[in-house]
This record gives sequence, structure tokens and C-alpha cells, in this order.
Amino acid sequence: MEVIYQYDGSFEGFLCCIFDSYLYKEIPAAIQCGEEEAFTLFASRAVASDRDHAARVLRKVSACAPEAGRLLWHGFLTCLPEKEQYLYRFVAKLLRDGPGFLRDRSDETLFPVARAVQHLLGEVHLLKGFVRFSELGGVLGGEIEPKNQVLPLLRGHFCARYHNERFFLYDRTHKEALFYAEGKAVIQPLDHFQMAQPDETEAHYRTLWKRFYDTVAIKERYNPRCRMTNMPKRYWNTMTEFQGEDYFKPRTPPADAAIPGVPTAIPALGTPPESGPSALASAP
Repeated sequence: MEVIYQYDGSFEGFLCCIFDSYLYKEIPAAIQCGEEEAFTLFASRAVASDRDHAARVLRKVSACAPEAGRLLWHGFLTCLPEKEQYLYRFVAKLLRDGPGFLRDRSDETLFPVARAVQHLLGEVHLLKGFVRFSELGGVLGGEIEPKNQVLPLLRGHFCARYHNERFFLYDRTHKEALFYAEGKAVIQPLDHFQMAQPDETEAHYRTLWKRFYDTVAIKERYNPRCRMTNMPKRYWNTMTEFQGEDYFKPRTPPADAAIPGVPTAIPALGTPPESGPSALASAP
């Protein structure tokens, strides 16, 4: 009987879908996040997240090939359409035929996953240089608009770079934020967010950065195509040097305005498990 699996959208929940597939000896017609549920003629079944089941799947995949475990996790963070089905087929082939196909990047099962992961890692690399932080009452704050779910992979970089600071980085696309303070980091959903306006000092620094960017430009060597190749235009919305005049105007926030802090005891969604999907550590 054809069945559609519904899960909670987490990596742990997806691994449980794979576990249930083998437990009940069925191949799901589709694996969907509950938020994406749509009308269908197929029967659907909700798959509950179970840390033990997820850990067993991840251990098995990693035992076949450590690279496969990394591809599985990174693949889940990508913007690949219907990624659950691609990743399910990837795991099924790995368990059925062994890891030999991982050496063939043209393999029809491996190729879409590997290509999506390459895009993810490329975006992570670019954002390490394109993120712009602002100083907001003692807290550094920034925003990004990535295609992939990059915060879990950016976390280690920025936590090491600003280990003595308090900062947050908001992902507009996936509506989640990375918070860091005092050696601890968490990633949590954040549906509604609006960046605070800068004070006079921060507005001054923004103006200086914009002036530096304009000054070092060489008019005679202006090449917009080259610039967009090295600095894709879709990242400009969150970069200081491409903002309009209002971005550089200081506004004094209300005295009772809350500065984003670091929540406690909230797991970092999408964090790679250390000894299984249950190890959602809060350390960077």
C-alpha cells in the first residue's frame, strides 16, 4: 500500500522516517514535513521523532561510510526540492549495495545530493565573508538571506571568531536565528524579527564602511559582471555597502526596547549529532 510519511521537519524526524520504512518494510511514496501537507489520494502516516531510532539509523549509515553520514546531514540542510526522497534513495542504495557508488559522482543517486551539498558549502563559504554585523547595545547583530539552511555550518566559524562577544545572526529565509554568549550557542526558530535601528555611533561606523567601500573602488576598472560573479547580487540586501540612505540614519530606540539575548536550554536545530541525533549540543 502506498503511504506518505509526515514528520516534524527535523533531521531527527527524517531519520525516524527511514527507520520506520525498514521496520514496516514499506517504501514511502513521499516524505513530507507537516507544514507542507497537501491533499493526496495516498494514505498518510505521522512519524514520531524517536532519538534512539534516529541514532540507530545514523550509526548504521556512518558505519557504512563516514562520508555518507556527512552527506546525509549536509544534504538535509540544502534547498534541494524534495530532498527527503533523494536522501531516502541515497540511504537505501547505501544499505543495499554498500559505499562503492560514493566514488562515482555521476551516479544517478549520488549526483543530485552531492551537487546540492556543493551548493550548500559554497554558500557557507561566501557568507563567512558577506555577513555584516551591527553593534546594538553591546550585542552584535546581523541578518542573512541564504537559500540553504546554513546557520548550523556557520555557527562554529562565528563562535570562534567572536568568542569574547555576544551576537546573533538571523536567517530571514528560514526564520531562525543563531544566538551566542559566554561560550554557548543555540539556534532557534524566530518567526517575527526586526533589526533595531542604530545609535549615532553605529550609524557613524556604517557610514565609514560605506565610504571606505566607495573610496577603494577604481572607476576606470569598474566591471559590474565581475563584481556580481565574486559578490552575487542576491546577497546585497543584507550588506552594509549596498543599503539606502535610511540605513545610515541614527534613531534612538525606546528605552525599554529589548536587546536579543541568548535563550537557555533550547536545542540547536539541525546541529550534527556527535554520538547520535540526540546530541544536540549547545556548545559551538
